[in-house]
Amino acid sequence: MDKNIGEQLNKAYEAYRQACMDRDHAVKELQQKTENYTQQIREQQEKIELQNSIIAELKSQLAALNANR
Repeated sequence: MDKNIGEQLNKAYEAYRQACMDRDHAVKELQQKTENYTQQIREQQEKIELQNSIIAELKSQLAALNANR
């Protein structure tokens, strides 16, 4: 009987240990994905800012052209 309880405890501990390892892996994977998405968002925001400045410059040039007509 004691051997059976010991085996059950070992199995339960191994299941708990595996669950903890799976959780830790999932947390690391989520952190990496979050960092990647954050970097992508930052890059997209920089592109948007650049495009907005180009648009503003083009509008300014267009306004100057229209004023000269």
